[in-house]
Amino acid sequence: MRFVGKTIVVTGSGREKGLGQAILQRFADEGANCVVSDVAIAGEVEGVARELRGRGAKVEVIACDVSDAAQCRALVDGAVAAFGSVDVMVNNAGIGFMMKPLLEVDPADWARVIAVNLSGAFYCTQAAARAMIAGGKGGRIINIASQAAKTGFPHLPAYVSSKHGMIGLTRASAVELGTHGITVNAVCPNHVTTGLGAQQNAYFSKLLGFDSVEAYLKNMAAKNPMGRPGLASDTASACAWLASDDAFYVTGEALNVSGGEEMH
Repeated sequence: MRFVGKTIVVTGSGREKGLGQAILQRFADEGANCVVSDVAIAGEVEGVARELRGRGAKVEVIACDVSDAAQCRALVDGAVAAFGSVDVMVNNAGIGFMMKPLLEVDPADWARVIAVNLSGAFYCTQAAARAMIAGGKGGRIINIASQAAKTGFPHLPAYVSSKHGMIGLTRASAVELGTHGITVNAVCPNHVTTGLGAQQNAYFSKLLGFDSVEAYLKNMAAKNPMGRPGLASDTASACAWLASDDAFYVTGEALNVSGGEEMH
């Protein structure tokens, strides 16, 4: 129960079986107040909130399109109004389904991915940091990057670029916010089969010539030192550690959570 009395905000957390939900579940189980946020509040989002309440957590649901700076400020303000503070901000919202060869990427698609994945993380970092500084208790900001933040992948130029940029944002933010007792770190998971991950599975299994998605996943597992792709709970555990007192002196890091698939 390391997070009793603390409030966590996770962007892009409205999908059932998504990374955002898994992160909130982990923090709810350790006593945190949870703010569920996604671009629209309906259907799955309410299901995520209901499940968290079933775990005993206090839950607030706030809509936010992270590509809009004003909505990011409103998200943080809403969390403070509901629970008195924002102690942990997890920038999880992201677009990874626009898969095309580099030469076929439309400028509008490029701009949309950068706006959500990178600008959204910046806007939420800025808003959360201001609230944390005003609260005077420090805080934790965690960016959900990707293995694609360290390694290039075909047909994902905007996604890869945005995730590399997220590590730069992490480092720059850590340098400036440390004096306020705020740590900023990134988590870099390998492939996790969430809803978004399933779209990538279907696309890349066909692109790479596999007979089925199952054959593609089997090959992926065989290449991993630990014999399986990532799980959402792996990322959630890393976030819980980075938000804990045990990691109070860790900042500006980009932590691989890949079963040894990524080692730099």
